[in-house]
Amino acid sequence: MVGDKLFYKTLLKNMFSDPFKLRFWDGSVEELGDGESKFEIILNEPIPKSDIINDPFITLGEAYMTKKLEVEGNVQLVIESLYTNKESFLSNSEKYEKLIKKVKSSIKRSKDNIQFHYDIGNDFYKLWLDDNMNYSCGYFKKNTDSLDEAQNNKVNYILKKLNLKEGQSLLDIGCGWGGLIILAAKKYKVKATGITLSSEQLQKVNEKIKEEGLEDLVDVKLADYREIKNMSFDRIVSVGMLEHVGLENLPEYFKIVNNLLKDKGLSLLHCITAVNKGGNNTWIDKYIFPGGHVPAIKNIITDIAEQEFELIDVESLRRHYGKTLECWAKNFENALPIVEKTKNETFIRMWRLYLNACAASFNCGNINIHQILFAKGVNNDLPWTREYMNN
Repeated sequence: MVGDKLFYKTLLKNMFSDPFKLRFWDGSVEELGDGESKFEIILNEPIPKSDIINDPFITLGEAYMTKKLEVEGNVQLVIESLYTNKESFLSNSEKYEKLIKKVKSSIKRSKDNIQFHYDIGNDFYKLWLDDNMNYSCGYFKKNTDSLDEAQNNKVNYILKKLNLKEGQSLLDIGCGWGGLIILAAKKYKVKATGITLSSEQLQKVNEKIKEEGLEDLVDVKLADYREIKNMSFDRIVSVGMLEHVGLENLPEYFKIVNNLLKDKGLSLLHCITAVNKGGNNTWIDKYIFPGGHVPAIKNIITDIAEQEFELIDVESLRRHYGKTLECWAKNFENALPIVEKTKNETFIRMWRLYLNACAASFNCGNINIHQILFAKGVNNDLPWTREYMNN
């Protein structure tokens, strides 16, 4: 056991940028780093050393889920301490991404992967998302904006960037719970079509359409973007969906958008991006988003250029997603008395880790999120400056 303790002490000491306490299963405590401890890591039992070395993301993530490893302190700040230490072996995530089994994302597999995450249940997501159930980055015009305000800001911001006109057609690829297509129809009188692979989302969107009396303007389908045939649109938007496409399917996605978009049409992507190399975390792939791939911004721009689209605007909203995730994490904790009625502790700790780790990752710049606006062909009808996006 002495050898085990030395291994964990050496390993963990080099993982974090802040001083902390390490408490072992026998009650002994080590203080690691210089200065006052910012948090405490508790090992309730030994974790196989070979598992940590082979895949630390899954091993330590599972250890936290099952309470083999616990944290006293703010989980998000603990993970930020890990991410800001560039000398940590965890900063070399590319090594472990190779462990993810690469399977081509067929339509069936894509549907299975989406349902794995989004069909947990509308009642669950309703507990911690905003009133309109936007499961993507908000847009905070000021630091004091509420989550509801930030999400309304985001949807309106996207619709303004698209420069919508009454009577135009709009396709939303991965429409979620329908907030964007419903607002687009109400505010701009466009004919909006949404597609989703989640049966739970489909049901909720159809309920909203009927409640708003928008059956003539809004339609939603349970379909993959690759299944949309013999249709064309003035505008195509995709919010938080490209991350599910998979690396090998990125060129095909933009080719399909090209085929579906009318001449002079506009498309906007709102997606999580990698700084340099795209990929996924092995723990995230197993427990949260199977089959996901965060594309590198340079690859997205290249694929846009390959289709000869005109790139109009690229904007980073990285800090906005960090704050959005902090809001979700807070709402999730506040909803625990309800969550605990249907979910076990392992599930709760898994989601706590997911929300806090993602907030930390955006705050530390490990990943980014961009809104990318592009046109099919030359569009000289847009306003001369970006001011129209904010008016």
